[in-house]
Amino acid sequence: MARYVGQRVKRTEDPRLIKGLAHYVDDIRLPDTLHVAFVRSIYAHARINGVDAGEALKAPGVVAIFTGKDVSEKIGPVPCASALPELKVPDHRVLATDKVYFVGHPIAAVVAADAYAARDAAELLMVDYEELPAVVNAEEAAQGGAVIHEQFGSNVAYKLTAGEGDIVAALASADRRIKQRIINQRLAPVAMEPRGVLARYLPGEQELTVWSSTQIPHLLRTQLALMIGIPENKLRVITPEVGGGFGSKLNVYAEEALLGWISMQLGRPAKWIETRRENMQATIHGRGQVGEIEIGCKADGTVTGLRYNVVADLGAYHQLLTPAIPTLTGLMLSGAYKIPAIQINVTGVFTNKMATDAYRGAGRPEATYVVERAIDLVAAELGLDPVAVRRRNFPAPEEFPLKTATGLFYDSGNYEGALAKALENAGYERLREEQRAAREQGRIVGIGVSTYVEICALGPSQAMPAGGWESATVRIEPTGTVTVLTGASPHGQGQETSFAQLAADELGVDMGDVTVVHGDTAIVQYGIGTFGSRATAVGGTAVFVAIEKLKEKASKIAAHMLG
Repeated sequence: MARYVGQRVKRTEDPRLIKGLAHYVDDIRLPDTLHVAFVRSIYAHARINGVDAGEALKAPGVVAIFTGKDVSEKIGPVPCASALPELKVPDHRVLATDKVYFVGHPIAAVVAADAYAARDAAELLMVDYEELPAVVNAEEAAQGGAVIHEQFGSNVAYKLTAGEGDIVAALASADRRIKQRIINQRLAPVAMEPRGVLARYLPGEQELTVWSSTQIPHLLRTQLALMIGIPENKLRVITPEVGGGFGSKLNVYAEEALLGWISMQLGRPAKWIETRRENMQATIHGRGQVGEIEIGCKADGTVTGLRYNVVADLGAYHQLLTPAIPTLTGLMLSGAYKIPAIQINVTGVFTNKMATDAYRGAGRPEATYVVERAIDLVAAELGLDPVAVRRRNFPAPEEFPLKTATGLFYDSGNYEGALAKALENAGYERLREEQRAAREQGRIVGIGVSTYVEICALGPSQAMPAGGWESATVRIEPTGTVTVLTGASPHGQGQETSFAQLAADELGVDMGDVTVVHGDTAIVQYGIGTFGSRATAVGGTAVFVAIEKLKEKASKIAAHMLG
């Protein structure tokens, strides 16, 4: 029996967190640190006729002020890793130069001796704006109107059609066809800890260290090296505690590159801690889809086909994965059902808002809303129980592995069994009786039913921009303690505990003798990071494989010693 895996244990990372002894970016103090405040656009769309920093430079404690003209040719564009056919990618720089295109767009960075002096001086900087018409409605952006990036001629960033099966024939064969407008509203992730960056450059060693509240320290190091123009092996990224990410910190932001560059120019550490207002304005947003579903069905509730025409609000420019998120919606449109023909038609558009990107499921919850709402529409149209319609369209366990009309393979499943268990636990029949009784009394009682298939534990795949693998190194120290180095970057998922459980059981040591190290690119071998529910499934597997190799090596050494 395993001593630790599967057993109730106290999380090893919790004591420092609940005692207030953990260190987030803002808890790290370095001598002579300068503080940065940003001047951000108050307009959604405007030309910049001039920036007057004269009064701000005279303010007490101000060391320097940088504008877009100072850095536009010295720091590369914010990277976009998505590769889609005919995708239009704006050249988005870390500070605006001639134009701003969303509220919160950074225009200038004020560097001062402390955070208060920087904020006060930022209030003195004057920007001469020429306001332009703003495009804030995604559907209107798709149809025309004011163009945000003139070089593209329209606000359409890309169009994509995906899916399999003859959708026209599938819908034509239906006894009923139902349409419904669907809105997945745009939202702000709002992690408890806003973003934060601390950068320190050592000119003698020509080494730059960046502390960042990120989910992807190694990928961030690679991209920052390219943006700033520093050799990657001279750049170190450290991720201390992270107070929530939810995908919003699965990114490479302008502030991270700019802070590193500022420290290199001034020869002193530079720190920026995002305010909550900045967090709402300039950290990626999630969702933002407006579309129409069309579903066809037979009289018994069997679905013949599903089409989803959607306009995706991408925001004013692309962050790391912005254009790719709506494509994940298309992958999951089959949900838990056997639908013979599915088509998604995506129109990704620029609007005068912050970019959208990965947030809590990243395109997949949108798909669940679409297909589950569609199944409920079928039930309502035919006067059937929503549960009955779901059961009719479930694949049977013996039909797995199942290829969906979105191009995915579902390896296994017993959806009927899972739903039956859920209905039993909820007392579904009793709830329906209570609902009927309530309605007879004039009271409205709703009962919601939903199923969900998730694509997660993202591993090696052509669909993964960074490869999808994960890394681990496991060492037995001379004193018998064990060190696990993981390329995953946990920030609340509990891998410091679960990886220690795994190592302790496999190596026969006490769990307290296992230390899990992560989030430091100078110590940990290259890794991909933590997102998409992948850290234990992929990172934990890497730890297990490393342990197996270590045990094999130890066996050879023991055999040699024993003759």
